[in-house]
Amino acid sequence: MKSFCDLTEREILAVAIASEEEDGRIYQSFAEDLSERYPSSAKVFEEMAEQEGAHRHALLSLYQKRFGPNLPPIRREDVKGFLRRRPIWLTRNLSLETIRKEAEVMEYESALFYQRAAARATDVGVRKLLGDLAAAEQGHETLAMRLGAQILTPGAKKEEDIAYRRFFILQYVQPGLAGLMDGSVSTLAPLFAAAFATHNNWETFLVGLAASIGAGISMGFAEALSDDGSLTGRGSPILRGGVCGLMTTLGGLGHTLPYLVPDSIPDSFAIATTIAGAVVFVELWAIAFIRARYMDTPFLQAVFQIVLGGAIVLAAGILIGGA
Repeated sequence: MKSFCDLTEREILAVAIASEEEDGRIYQSFAEDLSERYPSSAKVFEEMAEQEGAHRHALLSLYQKRFGPNLPPIRREDVKGFLRRRPIWLTRNLSLETIRKEAEVMEYESALFYQRAAARATDVGVRKLLGDLAAAEQGHETLAMRLGAQILTPGAKKEEDIAYRRFFILQYVQPGLAGLMDGSVSTLAPLFAAAFATHNNWETFLVGLAASIGAGISMGFAEALSDDGSLTGRGSPILRGGVCGLMTTLGGLGHTLPYLVPDSIPDSFAIATTIAGAVVFVELWAIAFIRARYMDTPFLQAVFQIVLGGAIVLAAGILIGGA
């Protein structure tokens, strides 16, 4: 890799041309990805992609006048100090806020590059163009705000808010709720079976810990591998899998942790089991509330499905452990 200070004027222009081309493709990719979820914001990124294309054309025209038609094979990845852009295939299904932050970083870095490049340029025409591009990149945020004010009408903004809520539910709430339900319910039987079979808090805790972590890993992989999000719009499979796995583990650990009550304490098993039972009660009602709040499930129906189902699993665990 070359240091920025070692670049020739020709190489600086070549890097700038390659950068504008790549940034234009990234903005266009953002626009395509947002077109269904956030059509008004997609137009903003389409405009920004067109701006990058205009910058590239101006740079190419100047380069051809100064150095001819052949570009040296150098990109910003070959220069020390540049942040690496996400590959385009990794920009799919990002949240709108993440995409906006990504664009801000791109604009800031490009403006800084042009400022430094203009300071090193010896040709008056090159210096002027690079300085103009630095100002243009600094103004991209203002451009986005202006375009947003023009394009994001109250009606469009309301539609995007609805779309954002739907995306939030698909990417975070749905996999998180699935994990919490599985972790809270599926670990009840093995945990309370071990508890009533051994009457030993530490051994019960180990069983619950193993069941919670195992269920978390299993659910995380199952969620991540079930859907890549390309057709359903459910977002990054890695993110969904992580959310699902984490919530599954937490759901199981909630009623496992009470069994850390030391066995040396009088009535330790009764104390731990009472606390665990109270935690289970809170977990099941919390899941019913979340289903009613975000999944448009009638509250009484959610209570019947979750609380009754959890109670049956809990009773099964106690009966098996006490047999």
